[in-house]
This record gives sequence, structure tokens and C-alpha cells, in this order.
Amino acid sequence: MRYIFNQVYLIGSFCLLVSCTAMSQKFDTHQVKSGETLESISKLYGVSTASILRYNKEIKEGQKLRSNTILVVPGKKIVEQTSKSTFNIAVQDSVKSRVPVGYTEHRVKKKETIFGITQMYNITEEELKKYNPKLYASSLQKKMDLRIPKYRTPKAVEVVENQGDFEKYIVAEKETRWSIAHKYGITIERMLELNPGLSAANNYLSEGYELLMPKIAGSTVKNQVTQLYTSYTVPAKMNFYRLEKEFGVKSDEIVRLNPEITEQGGLKEGMIIRIPEKKLEVGEINTDNYIFYEVKPKQNEFRLTRKFGMTWAELVVLNPDLKDGLKAGMVLKLPKNKVGDFEVRNALVLDKINLLDSINATVQPKVLFLLPFRLDKVNLADKTSAEKTINARRDMTVSLGLYSGALVAIDSMKSLGVSIDVKTLDNQLDLVKTKQLLQKEQLGNYSAVFGPLDILSLKETAVQASKFNVPVVAPVTAKSDLSLDNVFYSYTDEEVLWKHMLDYVETNHKEETLLVIADEDNKKEKETILKRFPTAKVVVVKEEEKNIGINRDKLRALLSDKVPNWVFVESDNYKLIASVVSILNSFNNTAFDPILGKDKVSVRMFTTDMNSAFENNVISNTHLSNLKFTYPSVNRQVKNNSFVERYRERFGDDPNRYAVRGFDITYDLLLKLAYNNNLVDVSKFIGETEYNGNKFNYQRKGVTGYYNRASYILMIDDLRIETID
Repeated sequence: MRYIFNQVYLIGSFCLLVSCTAMSQKFDTHQVKSGETLESISKLYGVSTASILRYNKEIKEGQKLRSNTILVVPGKKIVEQTSKSTFNIAVQDSVKSRVPVGYTEHRVKKKETIFGITQMYNITEEELKKYNPKLYASSLQKKMDLRIPKYRTPKAVEVVENQGDFEKYIVAEKETRWSIAHKYGITIERMLELNPGLSAANNYLSEGYELLMPKIAGSTVKNQVTQLYTSYTVPAKMNFYRLEKEFGVKSDEIVRLNPEITEQGGLKEGMIIRIPEKKLEVGEINTDNYIFYEVKPKQNEFRLTRKFGMTWAELVVLNPDLKDGLKAGMVLKLPKNKVGDFEVRNALVLDKINLLDSINATVQPKVLFLLPFRLDKVNLADKTSAEKTINARRDMTVSLGLYSGALVAIDSMKSLGVSIDVKTLDNQLDLVKTKQLLQKEQLGNYSAVFGPLDILSLKETAVQASKFNVPVVAPVTAKSDLSLDNVFYSYTDEEVLWKHMLDYVETNHKEETLLVIADEDNKKEKETILKRFPTAKVVVVKEEEKNIGINRDKLRALLSDKVPNWVFVESDNYKLIASVVSILNSFNNTAFDPILGKDKVSVRMFTTDMNSAFENNVISNTHLSNLKFTYPSVNRQVKNNSFVERYRERFGDDPNRYAVRGFDITYDLLLKLAYNNNLVDVSKFIGETEYNGNKFNYQRKGVTGYYNRASYILMIDDLRIETID
């Protein structure tokens, strides 16, 4: 535990619990203009006045700046980081030209920010400071009286929709926003305009929901006969037989549609004829039959055909609207079994994005780490006592492991040229302490919060952060009554692990005999397995007050000696597991069973819940290896790589599983924030990501937050743990 003590000492000695910043420093020069002050320049570059003074020794704090003085500034102009699109310029011009029609007074309340006040009154920060010049020189203070300009409300241009052009649509089972948008040939944005009751942040669409949709052109014409044709230029040596094979149209139909063929004595090279298009039987447009893709800006025919491994003609057959051109926002349907370099989530195709290649160096995420280091319980002056305290407290071991890995992740981001502003606090595993710390923080200034570990503190943090739409990442298992959509649960829950394990068995199962051994406490797991595999045989577990086990002979009678046997073992009791493992292994190692007169059987062992009972010292790893023990897991073993080497270099020891997890969660978080400093937005279109020992696939679940749906299937073979799925 030497490295853990080193971490405690490091945190305590250098006050990392106050704040730390990992900076990949960038500098700029600024020529002072008339009237500019040190404070106004610091605001312009988003840095402190102290930072400017540090690099410009010739000026002193409070000194009036002379025009044309050249300053070295550690940062980039904020205005340079904003989009200079024509739209933004027009907005800026319109704001500058606004003239107040009056004013109102506002007294600043506790915890209010400039941003919050501008949002409250629908004005810009520039306008607020223009009529309150004191804000240029000092920060916002409680009970400060502000003068708020009032402007005329611009008249909205009303677009009157013709109600006759729309119809009501009832959502059917297995339909999604994308399948319905495709059916009507509109974009998701247009659907949201017509149905303001739909959430723009949540893609959920319930069966039976009533939508307002545009009527499909021509749908009101009764008994209409519509036939589409394509123009075809006859090449050299073309004949009716080849036309029929290529287009599936009989020769007499082609002649009927093109009288000029008879008039000119047959098919001629260069002749332009009409060919009826084949009508595709698309069936129901839902998630059972198709997957869907929303066209992105700047995509073209070449990129799409290459992405999906389809010809343009094949895409057009499925999506006739493509004849009018490819447009951003179009919803395309694709074959259900289509695979490629993309991920499908809820029947929607997600583009795979390489986060390392998509870093925006101008973004500077700010992250708050809120973990129970419990330095109030550690005597740093006494190394022996400190190590003893740490070893006795699991919360400290977990926190220090997570944080040590996070520090390496921050260093890794720094080497990529990304500046990370980090603040770390010790909440002491105490709700009261957590509340006190949060009261002193401006949570709206953070990009995300990492932690806390205990449920009560996590809930309090999530509630406070939700007021500013700041995401909170739960680094360990967190089950609670939280109903906030800003929480990211990084630890995959047991239901997902069960499903992954059962999906793996179902996919790979051929003729093997399936058996289930489960005690009464794991009745739920047993029923779940039997529901998926009704033909599985159940081995009775005898549970007595001081004894638990199975009958060896009865188990042997259920095992097949003709096909392999796959046995599920579901229990939290290490005594039962040890007994079952020993018995199953004895069958695997027996060439002939003299009692039953049967040959050796082949047994492989599974579980849907790899709990601590399976890791008890009385259970033989050799036996588990012989049984090729297979189980689902949140994480996998880490091999020697650059992360491990960097961790050893910094802490002088190998990372434990918490350090690996701390690195992976933090690195994933920071890469996403460096791509787009809004974790919620990024999670809508970023699919699965994977690092050293963990992978993440956050999916929203109603209003209860974002849940990690990623997991591994591991197998012990030859005394090594292998990742097999």
C-alpha cells in the first residue's frame, strides 16, 4: 500500500484538495488601447489579473496602463474562440443597435451569477455591464443593485400553417422518431416544430402517442394509380432479353410504353426509352425491419455509399426521396442486417467518432472531484499510523485509487495539448460536509462533477448541479431513488450483465446440455435463466441450517456424456460454490466413473453474477480454469501499456483496479468534454468508447439519468483471464 500513502501525503502536503490546474499553456500578445484596464484585458482573455502581472514584471497592480503597451497574456482572446458566422455577426449588430425603452432595478441574491441574470432578463452580458460599469472592475456581489435595461419585444412573424395539409398519426409498436420521420419524408427538426410537446433532449416515443404530421402528397386521391418511370439510354448491342433481365420488365410492356421502338424498327443505340421502376415491397417501417440514419451536413453520395457498403442505386430504391438530392437532416432507412464501421443504438445508426482526432484545443473543461479522502482521519506525520488507517478504510482505498488514476488521465490530456481546470475536495463521506462544500462552489462554472461515492452525497450533488445542467459522474455502483437526468452512472448494473451473459450463451449454444444450480437467495437469477432456456435442467440445492450443497449422484445423472454440459452456478454462498466447483471439476478429470459406469463428461461453468463469493480463497483457481469458468464483468484485466508505465513512473507501483477505473472514467470524460464541452450533448451521438480496463456506452433512461450499457464476457482458461466478448 506504499503508493496509497504516497498519494495521501501528496494530497495533504501540496493542498490538492483546494485546487489544481493542468495547463498546456498558450500565450498571446495584446496591444493596450486607450481606456483599457488590467481587469478589462483579463476578462477579454478569460484569465486572472495575477496571471497577466506574472508575465509582465514592468507593470504593477493598480497601475494605469499606457496606450500601445505590449503585454504578454497567458491565453487566447475569447472572441476568437466564438463562431464568426454571418448569423452571429448579425445578432451582435442587432444587439449593439438596441436602444432601451426603460430600466428596472434588480438586487443581487445569494448564488446568482451574471449569466443567470442575463438569462432572466433576456439581455447580453455586454448590455448588463454597459449600464452597470462597476461590473467591469469588480465581481458580482450579494445585495448589489443593478440597473437592467428594457427593450421592445420584436414582433414575431407568424407562419400560418394550413390545417388541411396535416393529419393526426398514432405511434405504433416498435416505431421510433426516425422511422416515422422517414415515412413522412421530413426531418426530426420539422417533427419537433409540429409537435412542441415532444422533448428535444429525450428521444423516447411511446406507443399510442398522437402526432401532428404533414399529409403525404397525393395520399388523399382515392383509387389512384401511380407509376414511376426512369429514363434509360439504350447502349450498343442491347436487346429485349437483356432489358428484361436487368429491369424485370417484359418486352411487350417496354414496346407499349415506347411506341417509337416500333416506329424506328426496334431498339437502336442511343435511343432514350422509359422503363417502369420496380416497386419495392418495404413492409412496415419500424425497428423490426429497418435501421435508420440521419444525414449529416457536408455528407455526399460517395461518403454514404462507402460508409454503408451499398451502391447509390440501392440507397435510392430504399429511399426514393434521394432522387431530389441528398440533404442534411434527411432520415434514411437501411437493411436491418446492415453492418459496418458504425454502431446501432435503438435502431438508429451512430457515427463512430475518434475522440483523439476530434479534440478542440480551445476548449478548457473545468471538473470538480468530490471524493471522501478522509484526511481528517489520517495522521500524515506518522507514516505507520497513516498506512494502518488507509488499510482499514475501504472508502479511502477506493477514493485514492480512483483519484490517482484520474491524475494520470489529466496528465495524458495535458500531453495532448488540452488545458484542464481541476478542483478537488474531500467530502469526508458526510452529507453535512458535502452541503457545506457545495454552498461555497459556483457549480454553474463547472463542466462536470466526478463523485461523490456515498448515495446521499451523490443525490445532494446531483440536485444542486441539475439547477445549472451540470452532469455528475458516479464512479462506482450507485443505486438510489435519483430521478435526475444529469447523472451518469459509469458502473454497469447487474441487469445489463445478466442479459449480456445470457445473450452470449444463446448465441454460442448449439447442442450442449444446460443445467442450473441456484440457491434460494438467487431464485430471481434462476427464473431469468429458465425463461430464456426453458429446456435447462434444474439441480436441487439442499439448504439446511448449518449445511448447504448438492447431491453428487443426482447431478451426475443429469449430465450428458454425449454432448458438452454448460452449468450455471448462481449463489452468494462461497461454501456452496466451493462444493459445486469441486464436484464439477471431478467429473471433468474422471476418464471413467466406476459408480455409474459412464465415461468422462465435458463440463463448462457459467454465472450471471460474478460476486465476491467466487473469489474466496477456498475456491481453487485451477478448478475454475479447468471448467473454463465464464462470467460477465464491468471491467477486464489490464496488460502492460503506456498507462501502466506512466502510473508506475508517477506513483512507483502498479495501478489497482480502482486506479484503472479512475483513469478510464476521467479520460473518457475529458476527451468528450474536449470534443464538445457539454457531456449531455456528446452522449447523444457518441457510441461505445473503450480504454484500458473499462468501456462506456451511456444511454439515457427516461428521466433517471444516463446508464452505462457496456460490459465484457470473461473466461478463465489456462489460469489466465481472457476477454471473449
